[in-house]
Amino acid sequence: MRSGPLVLVEPFAHRLGGHHQRTLCTLAATRPGSVVIAPYGVPAEARAELAQAGARVCGPSGPAARVLSGVANAVAVTAAVGRRVFASRRWPTVLRRAPHQVTLLARCLTEAACLRTARRIAPEPAAVVVLSASEALHGAAALLGGQPHLRFVHEAVTTEDTAVRLIGRLARRGERRVLALYPTAVVRDQAAPAFPGLPGVVRAFAVDDGNRITDTERTAARTATGLTADDTAVCLVGGWWPYKDLDTVDAALALLDGPLHVFVAGDPVDAAVLHRWRGLPQVTVHHTPGTASETRLRAVYAACDASLVARRTGVGKESGLVMGAVRHGVPLLVSAHDPQLSARLSRQAWARLFTAEDPAALADALRALTRQPLPRPGADAAAAVGMAPAADQTAFLIHAYAELPAKES
Repeated sequence: MRSGPLVLVEPFAHRLGGHHQRTLCTLAATRPGSVVIAPYGVPAEARAELAQAGARVCGPSGPAARVLSGVANAVAVTAAVGRRVFASRRWPTVLRRAPHQVTLLARCLTEAACLRTARRIAPEPAAVVVLSASEALHGAAALLGGQPHLRFVHEAVTTEDTAVRLIGRLARRGERRVLALYPTAVVRDQAAPAFPGLPGVVRAFAVDDGNRITDTERTAARTATGLTADDTAVCLVGGWWPYKDLDTVDAALALLDGPLHVFVAGDPVDAAVLHRWRGLPQVTVHHTPGTASETRLRAVYAACDASLVARRTGVGKESGLVMGAVRHGVPLLVSAHDPQLSARLSRQAWARLFTAEDPAALADALRALTRQPLPRPGADAAAAVGMAPAADQTAFLIHAYAELPAKES
């Protein structure tokens, strides 16, 4: 089996917060000398953590990588312009979909630039992993990048239309040099039928760093925010994206007949909804504006009795919020939106499920939390949600990479 450092490609490394950046830093720390390729840079906090772990951070480098990156940026600008021009529903569907197809091409070229960089500078032997890969053009990225690799496909958002599908077919032989890693079986079942020749396995993306919030941190965070021992607090972490069910949260908070503190951390959020919550007699809102850093996010988790995760029925991609709460040792209130996730959590004393898209059920769960706080997840909680320790995840990635065909010229 090959050993050595990891080469981690993360196109979203420039974004503060989120479990993409957390996983990047945690994996890099397991193998000193690892290389992080971030095409758009890394924020200062994450860069300092990576430097402390002995990781090298770089962008696309070398003639081929720079050309691919330049073309990718130009294509991305074209896609952005197209989204603005064809945003109206007055345009035919094919034109409204076109910018998203161009985005798939831009992401493929960016990945290829990073893989070219890995091929040029990576120490041997080293496992090459794209942590946030596009859901399309897997073979094209491998061929243009000239580098076998593992790729985490987090969700299937955009399907390939005719032109992109043709490019994919021309590059299909490259799929033999790639292993797709799907964080959940739902994502695999959505994505795999379009790529019958692409090898793939289900593997959770988030990793457990064992760095749970301590009692001392919890006491300090609650004191700093003015909470007493009798106060109940929940947190809503992350941006308010369409797959999150903030409508149910909004309606449930209006049904409360007892006091509740709600911590909101993430971006974007709906300022009008926050204003309405502040006007509710039983709700006290604590808002952290903008994207929360890992340090600030940890303080929010420490202050709260539970993390509230509400998603719309049928959303089946990995929940970074569920994984983040478990990793920090924070109890969960979770909507029953995903049968597989619900089956895992239904047996855990530190998690409470409520009916998805049912405000009354959520209000009841919040009342129950006030009457009887949930126990905090222990060291075995990560395994309950399928999250591997960081060292085990690294060993898996190295072993899986060793099974791929060698790179070609």
